[in-house]
Amino acid sequence: MRIGFDAKRVFFNRSGLGAYSRDSVELLSRYCPGHEYLLFSPKEGNPVGFAVPEGVRTLYPEGVSRRFSSLWRSYAMSGSLRRAGLDIYHGLSNELPADIRRSGVRSVVTIHDLIFVRYPRLYRPADRWLYTRKYAGSCRNADRIIAISGQTRNDLVEFWGVPSEKIDVVYQGCNPIFYDRADDGERRRVRMKYGLPGHYLLSVGTVEERKNLLLAVRAIAENGLDTELVVCGRRTPYADRVESYAAGHGLADRIHFLTGVETSDLPALYQMADALVYASLFEGFGIPILEGLNSGIPVITTRGGVFVETGGDACLYVDPASTEEMADAIGRALGDTALRAELAERGYRHAARFRQEHIVASLMRVYQSL
Repeated sequence: MRIGFDAKRVFFNRSGLGAYSRDSVELLSRYCPGHEYLLFSPKEGNPVGFAVPEGVRTLYPEGVSRRFSSLWRSYAMSGSLRRAGLDIYHGLSNELPADIRRSGVRSVVTIHDLIFVRYPRLYRPADRWLYTRKYAGSCRNADRIIAISGQTRNDLVEFWGVPSEKIDVVYQGCNPIFYDRADDGERRRVRMKYGLPGHYLLSVGTVEERKNLLLAVRAIAENGLDTELVVCGRRTPYADRVESYAAGHGLADRIHFLTGVETSDLPALYQMADALVYASLFEGFGIPILEGLNSGIPVITTRGGVFVETGGDACLYVDPASTEEMADAIGRALGDTALRAELAERGYRHAARFRQEHIVASLMRVYQSL
């Protein structure tokens, strides 16, 4: 098969959508090399430093489309796809070109979540309108839809009335660098580089309201827990609220915010942590949970939604509004040696379900069905 991909986020996005896009291309080229893969990028450049796999070609808009590359990607790619002789085009990040059906190419779109529908107050009205217009239209136009979790599949059916038989659930995985243990030298290097305390809880993800970081900070403050918290992720104005609360409750020197952490440093950062705290209200999948399970540390996350899919029986689950439950879970994760060992064993077993070979096999089954 000749398979094309929307590559904007492959080359220009450092967040979860970019990671998913890059991982998909890398996995397919590695495990299924008998096919031809083409990346359709709206413009030249590669600021994320993605190493394009050998044999994978990158194509750009031609002629007048080069001047209007964003419009080309969203509304006018059919000619380019047709000329490339594609069998399948895969929109990796929630959208397809509006004129995809004119191309005659079979299409797949991956939908990551409908958080902007479920929690509209967290998004600007203009963004909600644009996302709905683009993503719902892509679902209508696609031949198959990939949902990254059963939760996302259920949301597509509930909110947009997408026929369930049109949707395939293909889970995400995490970067394989989390499969291996960092040696003592690597741990010392990372600890010194970021000034990490001797013992700490870890929180990974954008510091925004939906991630609910304040729950963990309040649990520490209100229950006098003797621990420090390292927060790794991009800041938003919500981070100022967290810092203000911490300062007002004598925790300013025990909450450490890190930004710009290199991906290669993350395994050691996880493995040196006493536990991962992931108090998010809602996610499409929740990759940090999987990163924590692969790292062999206890993972504390919230009940409901997708989290039990990602975490299985290997996490401690709390009410996202209960500081008491969060404090109890932190205390158990830090103080119960037998529980820590049990969670590590369960975590390794559950995380194996999301290894790369399983994911790429599921992805290829979707393509072959078309």
